[in-house]
Amino acid sequence: MRVTQSMLSNNTLRNLSSSYLKLGTYQDQLSSQKKINRPSDDPVVAFKGIGYRASLNEVEQYKRNLDEVNNWLENTEDALDKTNTAVQRVNELVVQANNQTLTDSDREQIEKEVEELKKQIISIANTKVAGKYMFNGSDIYSEPIQYDETSNPQITTNFKGDYVKVEVSAGVNLTVNTDGSKIFEQLLSDIEGLQADLKSTDPELGGRLSQLQSHMDTINSARSSVGATMNRVELIGQRLDSTEIMATKMVSENEDVDLEEVILNLKTQESIHQAALSASARIMQPTLMDFLG
Repeated sequence: MRVTQSMLSNNTLRNLSSSYLKLGTYQDQLSSQKKINRPSDDPVVAFKGIGYRASLNEVEQYKRNLDEVNNWLENTEDALDKTNTAVQRVNELVVQANNQTLTDSDREQIEKEVEELKKQIISIANTKVAGKYMFNGSDIYSEPIQYDETSNPQITTNFKGDYVKVEVSAGVNLTVNTDGSKIFEQLLSDIEGLQADLKSTDPELGGRLSQLQSHMDTINSARSSVGATMNRVELIGQRLDSTEIMATKMVSENEDVDLEEVILNLKTQESIHQAALSASARIMQPTLMDFLG
């Protein structure tokens, strides 16, 4: 087979073009610090990257959900704590009012303070977090208690009475809310009954103390449940942190370059390219000017 000057020229140009392509690839990798910059660079890496990133995005979403759960639980615990404090104060006032030496005027003052405490409890029951009512179940945009303070005060309750669940891990859903109806409905009814007793001429308040104690027990039970859920949230958060680290590592190993290896490959390719240019210059056909010289 006869090798012509044209064949040598075409082979030389093709090899130089291939060399430029490799140099461009290494320069892109060095600039982006990624193995590929488009799916066509390596379809296998691109396909694996889709799966790895989907897993990472899923973990990040679960962590955002967990933050919302934590915020909801912390606000619930604070609201229940304040409710318990208010009920304890009502209990103290009942003990004070149960003294037979108190006058009607004294009991009237006590009833006025109970009224303010009742309003405080209603305000707590209507607590909102990020625009959502905490104690109204899935009906998060409706106020659970309305209080008409006219000459004939009246409380209207509209508790949904169900639970809100948030997914914090694959197949794991946590209840984030406390059923407000179990905490506030009977409590407010008993407080109103207490107020009626205080307005009577000879109230018998002993039974009210046991009622209030029962309500404090209910509130503390709800706080214990919230605390147990918060402990579980902490454990799930730790597991998600570990999962996120592993998922991030898999994405990095699949997509990120070994910087030292890329620099070495680039330097090697530069040397090869220079050698190819030098060899090409020697084998290319001399021009007419070379002969004239």
